[in-house]
Amino acid sequence: MKHFIFTIFTLFALILACTEPDKRVLPILGERDLVNGDTVYRSVPDFSFVDQDSQIVTNASFKDKIYVVDFFFIHCPTICPKVKANGLRIYQKYKNDPRVALLSHSIDVKNDTVAALKRHAQKLGVGKPGWYLVTGDHDAIYGIADDYFSVAVENPDAPGGFDHSGRLILVDRNRHVRSFCDGTDAADVDRFMQDIDILLAEQFGTR
Repeated sequence: MKHFIFTIFTLFALILACTEPDKRVLPILGERDLVNGDTVYRSVPDFSFVDQDSQIVTNASFKDKIYVVDFFFIHCPTICPKVKANGLRIYQKYKNDPRVALLSHSIDVKNDTVAALKRHAQKLGVGKPGWYLVTGDHDAIYGIADDYFSVAVENPDAPGGFDHSGRLILVDRNRHVRSFCDGTDAADVDRFMQDIDILLAEQFGTR
């Protein structure tokens, strides 16, 4: 049901994408409830993971920030290198903007240790507070993927042993999912960065 509703809002988002960027307002994606006559949007739940510097990362780490989420594993033989290359474009554009961060969840909790994530961050040339690479409890990592409308499934028949989405997801400072893109598609990432600018203007009054 969650993914069906998300598909409806996806179509709405695609229609909005055809609107002039300066006139667009990003929708809040996902399910919503009616409570005492008020619309209440579902939000990303509380989480706690460990980053490449052995520090605990929680929702509080992104207080007064908007952030970009993805799911990956270091030795991914398929889409991850493309997603990370496009993620680097986002990182480079916003690395000096304290209002924007990236959060990458490893779905290979056995092999992607903190030390491995640290080496990977160094290889990419990224660091905090711009980009957090995290690991943690298996069920917590896989469970939260659904809250971001992403896919993360262990599958021994898939390349590298995992099925996962190459989606990049934009979350506002109220924990609401506001946009997404295909992280393997450079043109779609260009559009996504316009969405980041639109959200910055909405939530902070300036891009």
